[in-house]
Amino acid sequence: MNTRFTSFSTIACCLLLAGCGSPEQPADTGAGAAPAAAPAAMPRATAAPGAAVFIISPVNGTTVSSPVAVRFGISGMVVAPAGQHDANSGHHHLLIDTTLANPNQPIPSDANHLHFGKGQTETTVELAPGTHTLQLVLGDGNHIPHQPPVTSDPITITVE
Repeated sequence: MNTRFTSFSTIACCLLLAGCGSPEQPADTGAGAAPAAAPAAMPRATAAPGAAVFIISPVNGTTVSSPVAVRFGISGMVVAPAGQHDANSGHHHLLIDTTLANPNQPIPSDANHLHFGKGQTETTVELAPGTHTLQLVLGDGNHIPHQPPVTSDPITITVE
């Protein structure tokens, strides 16, 4: 093998690797690094003036057994399935033992954020014995809370 070619190849690779760094972007040492950018706000549908959602049952402060039947109420707007974007419409989301974290983003879908994207107005949920909070949030066709958010007062129930 030609040693001159081998030396040239070695030098070329070293220069190539050294050139991959960028002096404009220093290495992240963790100290003083800029935080990751927050997700951009998504467009929000406008809520009808005076719109409200509320929990019909159970009543705040009651003791119930599991499974818990929960009935949703709405006034000033209408219930529509997820994916539908009619004015003054939306669908229910039931928050269990949590609050609405970011009204500019879609409501998460997990054990604490239940979606009723088919337009349901009632449900039955299994809850462990103890104290729980329930709150409704109306989401638009993309599961994003309206502007301003249409939320119920949270209620507290005790499950036997």
